[in-house]
Amino acid sequence: MTILNNPFSLLFITSISLFLFRVILIKTGFIFTFKRKWHCIKDCFHVYQFFKVPEFSESMQRNQLYYEVLLYLHSLASLEDSDFTNLFAGRKPNEILLRLDTNQIIEDDFLGAKMYWINQDKNLVLKIRKSDKRRVLQPYLQHIHTVFDEFDGRKRELKLYMNVVDDQKGRWRSVPFTHPSTFETTAMESDLKIKVKSDLESFLRAKQYYHKLGRVWKRSYLLYGPSGTGKSSFVAAVANFLSYDVYDIDLTKVSDDSDLKFLLLQTTAKSVVVIEDLDRYLSEKSTAVSSSGILNFMDGILSSSCGEERVMVYTMNGKDHVDPAILRPGRIDVHIHFPLCDFTAFKTLANSYLGLKDHKLFPQVEEIFQNGSSLSPAEIGELMNANRGSPSRALKSVINALQTEGDGKGGRCGRKAVEESGEPSGVFCTEGANAVKEFKKLYGLFRVKSNRKSPSFNLDNDLKSGL
Repeated sequence: MTILNNPFSLLFITSISLFLFRVILIKTGFIFTFKRKWHCIKDCFHVYQFFKVPEFSESMQRNQLYYEVLLYLHSLASLEDSDFTNLFAGRKPNEILLRLDTNQIIEDDFLGAKMYWINQDKNLVLKIRKSDKRRVLQPYLQHIHTVFDEFDGRKRELKLYMNVVDDQKGRWRSVPFTHPSTFETTAMESDLKIKVKSDLESFLRAKQYYHKLGRVWKRSYLLYGPSGTGKSSFVAAVANFLSYDVYDIDLTKVSDDSDLKFLLLQTTAKSVVVIEDLDRYLSEKSTAVSSSGILNFMDGILSSSCGEERVMVYTMNGKDHVDPAILRPGRIDVHIHFPLCDFTAFKTLANSYLGLKDHKLFPQVEEIFQNGSSLSPAEIGELMNANRGSPSRALKSVINALQTEGDGKGGRCGRKAVEESGEPSGVFCTEGANAVKEFKKLYGLFRVKSNRKSPSFNLDNDLKSGL
């Protein structure tokens, strides 16, 4: 009774009891249950509003705000404090990424207000107190946009999207895009690399200029040449140079013309949209998509409406038998020929694979190329890779292959085939003696008797110098 009547003793006993109770809660995990119940009690005294951010709009176009919010949530420290989350390996060694799980709730603080995000299936739902909405909602969304722009300005994690047969989860599946190809490692003439990089840089800065001309802000490239000449690596180099995602369209998985339009509708800005081996699909008719559907995909109303800030790339083994309507200006802006390997490309490969800028065997290799022998860059690169431990042995294996297999036999094309097509190695395409005239007439890639400046290469001087 004496202890109970002593206020100091009673206070001491109460403090010790609360301390022990808190230790028990922390050690047993009851503290988390207690906090959750306490939040539920507080919620009874507040009115909340919910704002849904869907992944797709009503027209099934990708919602850019959804991806901005998703990236923002993945950057929050509170993601680590949530009850559960997903772990993925990153691109860098020993990098671990935290990603939201379905129905996971993330808490965020902004200007003294509590914001709750709920990750539902194909939706992100924002839960905010109604009393805080007017004060913080607009600044909060602007804050998310600013964080996204800052992150997007840096080297962001690129993705490779592939179309699949229609199902409930959407038409695109993605994996991290980790292709290491750059323009420095691409076997291409240095002058051509400079022109392509300059064109891409001009494209990035030309949004207002394109709109002033009444044109959609996109750029289209045709890459044509034999297999193994580096077309796919060039696409990867463009994506890495621009920091754009890649959408690789497999036409065999497209059901009809409308389905192809739907795929384009679900691509995002800052992306490279690729259709490989287009000539094969057109000649063999191995897809349900019609030629008219491909034409509309390239420059139809839908392409003009949702094709902003995209680079379209089409690859072909050859274009001689392709309908000129597909190659006309507006559908294709730039034609780039990828020939078999010449000595300039060989030196680029030797530097990339073997670290050689010069070697005593280089003159012999150059002489073989001058005699008309050639292989694809992929074939030469594989020989160098297989013998990378000994640069001399690697060069000798290339010389032997050029002498025995690169003479135009066995279905391989040497320089003779390139000359017959009238296309000089490694430059933008020209056709015959009247190259400039035919170039403008057939392809119209650049200005045609117009005083208005075009946002593309001015190759008139280049073509004339090449004749």
